Amino acid sequence: MLTLPEYPWDAMAPYLEQARAHPDGAVNLSIGTPVDPTPEVIRQALAGAADAPGYPTTHGTLALRESISGWFARRRRVPDLDPEHVLPTVGSKELVAWLPTLLGLGARAGAGAADVVLRPLVAYPTYDIGAQIAGATPIATDDPFSLDEETLQRVKLIWINSPSNPTGAVASLEWMRSVVALARRIGAVVASDECYAELPWEVEGDDVPSILDPRVCGTDPETGASDHRGLLAVYSASKQSNLAGYRAAFAAGCPELIAGLVNTRKHAGMIVPAPIQAALAAALDDDAHVNAQREVYRRRRELMVPALQAAGLQIEDSHAGLYLWCRSATTDPARATAEETWALVRAMAERGIVVGPGVFYGERGNGYIRVALTATDERIVAAVARLMG
Repeated sequence: MLTLPEYPWDAMAPYLEQARAHPDGAVNLSIGTPVDPTPEVIRQALAGAADAPGYPTTHGTLALRESISGWFARRRRVPDLDPEHVLPTVGSKELVAWLPTLLGLGARAGAGAADVVLRPLVAYPTYDIGAQIAGATPIATDDPFSLDEETLQRVKLIWINSPSNPTGAVASLEWMRSVVALARRIGAVVASDECYAELPWEVEGDDVPSILDPRVCGTDPETGASDHRGLLAVYSASKQSNLAGYRAAFAAGCPELIAGLVNTRKHAGMIVPAPIQAALAAALDDDAHVNAQREVYRRRRELMVPALQAAGLQIEDSHAGLYLWCRSATTDPARATAEETWALVRAMAERGIVVGPGVFYGERGNGYIRVALTATDERIVAAVARLMG
């Protein structure tokens, strides 16, 4: 039986209870779960595909894969993604957790050491969990170039996350290009978690690069096509389209990697239901609802930023995505402790506001909290009043 850490969010129970005791009820800004309605165009597509007596395909319908390819070209500056090189997944967390296993990573018999999975210093905890499930060794670093050569030769998967959950930082083209070059030198896969890419706030030209963008991955000198060797982009429609309950996501990129993942997932029965495939295609074909939802989050963000600052919090990064990454203005981030995080969580709960503890995202999250924009307008206004009061 696998022995994994306790699910971190279970530790939030006493703070949820404390916040609920507020006379006006709790404002839950901890987990980034969408609260706004799923757009009608998507619900209609789901209903229209509800008569689905047969098994769906693991690789996804051609219509869905063409929608994904078209979306990459239209929204992510990826002009030539072949629909064959696309794979729908049961939400993105499923793929994050199982990708090291699906790639065959783990302990190497006779090699003396396990494969290594790199993840950012402050990161979504499932990157580590996925490595642990596979029996690989997770290493946290924002500077893979500083690792010694012996360690680098064991690195088989590099996770990058831009825009970042939880910090909202956006990686530069130059840094992403350098990671791709390093990965190709050592024979590692780069998996880029891009789930918040449609929510840029303080990004010049709204330019949030994809790992599959030819400015990042380069081009084949013979064909001129984008060079997706060893690269996977991972995306979820949960944030842009209020589809978290549908578990609708996908991966795309390297032809060999996608073919191998499709084959393994066929054996394992890891299949997106047919009605969800239809709904996801509708979501990706319609830009209007995405633009409208972005403006909803923009308005909420514009209310929350000054309120948090008025409450004595300093916001760092937070250039894109659904979250504001905060610490007390008096905290020294170089010396911050886990206790300071929990003190902030407690102080916010006393105001009836539930936030995410930075400690859930690694030691570099000590002293920080993550504040989500995923509450109704009414609850955001209530939080602002409590913070400003």
